[in-house]
Amino acid sequence: MYSHRRHQLIGGRSTLGGLPRRRLLQGAGALGLAATLRPTAVFAECDDEGERLGPFGPWSSPVNLGPVVNSSFHERRCAISKDGLSLYITSDHPGGVNGPKTPHRNEIWVSQRANIDAPWQAPINLDAFNTTPVINAVGSGTANPNLSPDGHLLFFQSGRPGGYGDTNSTDLYVSRRTNKHDDFGWQEPVNLGGLINTSYDEYSPSYFEDEETGIIVLYLSSDRPGGPVGSLPGSPHIYVSTLGDDGTFGPAVLVPELSSQYTESGTAIRRDGLEIFLSSGRPGTGIPNSIWVSTRDTTLDAWSTPVDLGSKVNSPGHGNVHPTISWDGTALYFCSNRPGGFNGPNDFEPGITGDIYVTTRRKLREHERDEEESRHRS
Repeated sequence: MYSHRRHQLIGGRSTLGGLPRRRLLQGAGALGLAATLRPTAVFAECDDEGERLGPFGPWSSPVNLGPVVNSSFHERRCAISKDGLSLYITSDHPGGVNGPKTPHRNEIWVSQRANIDAPWQAPINLDAFNTTPVINAVGSGTANPNLSPDGHLLFFQSGRPGGYGDTNSTDLYVSRRTNKHDDFGWQEPVNLGGLINTSYDEYSPSYFEDEETGIIVLYLSSDRPGGPVGSLPGSPHIYVSTLGDDGTFGPAVLVPELSSQYTESGTAIRRDGLEIFLSSGRPGTGIPNSIWVSTRDTTLDAWSTPVDLGSKVNSPGHGNVHPTISWDGTALYFCSNRPGGFNGPNDFEPGITGDIYVTTRRKLREHERDEEESRHRS
């Protein structure tokens, strides 16, 4: 299958127009990155998309990605490419478009590796080869990247001018690239619009396309009013927005199963939509945050009550946040300020930033799978 589409930006600064919602974010010219985009051929790939995910074994002890990826500054949410060879990182270390000045601004960087077993290379700013910044913004933070499964779309948050809130709030944006293997080929970002974005903070986007129904949604965190009963004003919770047939993300609605009276600062959804990870400040292993997991039997079901991943993954008494799950579901990247890392203290956001770690799990073999399913039935 391929698509030749010419797509125009319509109806205002961030309206995405015209294509059926399942094709909108996959086809050429998607998301109105300019008034008119040149046509692009997009070819479907044969891979293991139809293969069943899981069940999986237990998570391993997390491993710090080391001083090449992590720094003495602060790393936070990352995004891993489908092939596992590009790691998009949020970091406030100097050297990006905001230069060496203090306070440092969050920007998005990318670390690459030659193959799955090769070491990660030093992160490079996404605007390193641009004459003027495209993804990162001078004077504003840019953070929390999330890639679409096809690798053509990059979602992120930013407090840059032109959003729907004041100068201290963040909106969600998206950028597109034609070549999914070019980590520096991103086009001018587009604000996702005033239905999903508000005058409050929206951040930590997580894209999901349901292959069974064609429905596309974006999970996000927001501190808008309307959180769970008992939650403090200004505390962030999990919301979800659905992409309409008109190509616009609709109003985000609270996901009550995943939200609590405490705080939820981001999600990572497995590509089959049956497992979701979230960082939450509800009482758990870590302080002030732990990573929790929720599951469901089908994408039409409600999420289960989240379960703390426990002390093997979450460091007791320390922050554990910003989960990111790999394409095959076997690697979970996250951020933690646990002892032994390379980051410096962060008084502004204690427990929210730190170093990037990864924990892994193994997909069970057929006989192990049968034993696991039998154990859950008994």
